Amino acid sequence: MHEPSIVAKHEQWMAQHGRTYKDELEKAMRLNIFKQNLEYIGKANKEGNRTYKLGTNEFSDLTNEEFRASYTGYNTPVPSLSRQSSLPSNFKYQNVTDVPTSIDWREKGAVTHIKDQGQTGSSWAFSAVAAVEGITQITSRKLIELSGQQLVDCSTDNHGCSGGLMDKAFEYIIENKGLASEADYPYRREQGTCDKQKEKAVAATISKYEDLPQGDEQALLQAVSKQPVSVCVEASGRAFHFYKSG
Repeated sequence: MHEPSIVAKHEQWMAQHGRTYKDELEKAMRLNIFKQNLEYIGKANKEGNRTYKLGTNEFSDLTNEEFRASYTGYNTPVPSLSRQSSLPSNFKYQNVTDVPTSIDWREKGAVTHIKDQGQTGSSWAFSAVAAVEGITQITSRKLIELSGQQLVDCSTDNHGCSGGLMDKAFEYIIENKGLASEADYPYRREQGTCDKQKEKAVAATISKYEDLPQGDEQALLQAVSKQPVSVCVEASGRAFHFYKSG
């Protein structure tokens, strides 16, 4: 039996997030997971050696395994495709020295609004799209919201809602000579058949991309000082699962 306070918290959480279950058996299972997650959050916040706080969110009745399977989508490349260990000889920003102590590309108008990928592994597409949106604004002074759905549907070297690589997304954009806008090819939170007509409605494009060497923070600083970059974050741990602030 669960404590009445835990049951009440779960009911309140369900109402807040519009969560329903197919039967009482599933509800009992989710209540147990919710209780375990609450205990983890409370223990982590009491440790006092963290610069961040955890809290309940829409994922609080999921195990970490379920969270990773549904919401993380970067496919680690095989060694032959892994990040370069040294800078390419023609690294665009290798001579940049005027790196500011901080920069916020939102303030410079190069970042569109926050997007929600939903219960899919399409984060790779959102990361690639954001970088292209940023460089498009810098070069054209036009902030255009681009289509992540097009990458999910049409970038066949990736795996749609089951994960992918930003490099493969950039290669698709170059080969297709661009991406459609979000307005023309809107996001649906599921993989579908590539819409060849919408695929041709190009709103922005790139001609090349570069990979920064893994672990080279100076190269990353140089690049970020000049444009938004595409990154992936190792967000599968429980701390990211329940991150709240800090």
